[in-house]
Amino acid sequence: MKSKVYFTREISKEKVVEMYKLLGIKLEEPVAVKVHSGEEGNQNYLHPEFMVPMVEYVNGTVVECNTAYGGERNTSEKHLKLLENHGWNKYFYVDLMDKDEDAIIEIPNGKILKKDIVGKNLFNYKSMLVLSHFKGHPMGGFGGALKQLSIGCASSSGKAYIHSGSKTTDQKILWSNIAPQDVFLESMADAASAVVNHFKGNIAFVSIMCNLSVDCDCCSIAEDPCMEDIGILSSLDPVALDQACIDLIYKSKDKGRDHFVERIETRNGIHTIEASHELGFGSREYELIEV
Repeated sequence: MKSKVYFTREISKEKVVEMYKLLGIKLEEPVAVKVHSGEEGNQNYLHPEFMVPMVEYVNGTVVECNTAYGGERNTSEKHLKLLENHGWNKYFYVDLMDKDEDAIIEIPNGKILKKDIVGKNLFNYKSMLVLSHFKGHPMGGFGGALKQLSIGCASSSGKAYIHSGSKTTDQKILWSNIAPQDVFLESMADAASAVVNHFKGNIAFVSIMCNLSVDCDCCSIAEDPCMEDIGILSSLDPVALDQACIDLIYKSKDKGRDHFVERIETRNGIHTIEASHELGFGSREYELIEV
């Protein structure tokens, strides 16, 4: 059977909850809700107030991890301050999962990585809701559910490990050890599979296709959106979900579509989806159900 992907053109915080409900899953508590806190200076990230109804509906805890590049999120001290400055603490308690320690998830069938290095606090949750802002990405071509699972759930050390294709866990020497592009994308797929397999079906995905910049929310200086908003998608299959988002980009007649596609193709972004499909934790074949 093809994976089901639900799609609506309406974007609102209430609609996010409706799209989750269509999945017919009740996530077991405690629920980790993975979001992107947004780098300092970024204008495109989804703000915390947009997430409130969804987080409250699943009685979840917002979770994040530190980065592995210069900015305001690469140490716990700076990241906690940014979370406060961006208003996350006004609405939620945010669990910075790698604040104290890392943990390992083994990847026995990984093509590049044989382990995923995540924040230790990931193990405190029985399920996860991945709330993704679908957009472009300067290194991966695009960022969606698979990026949230891989780089998003990785600790700072884990992010360095993915970006370097397992060469290093040290952010201080990461940028002189960047993996070849396809190795990096395959490492992301490996890491994403680790988180999906860890939760053993207790995981769901909602992606919001708005503020469609070619740059990620991790960029402090990002391009403004080049396309009009498209909608909200949800699925229990992150591979199908990202594939559906990509297909909506390609089918768009928006004047900014070619610029967005160029970002995907110059980074061979589709290869993350290809590699994830090959690992078997999701499928590129899906049924799009518009609601």
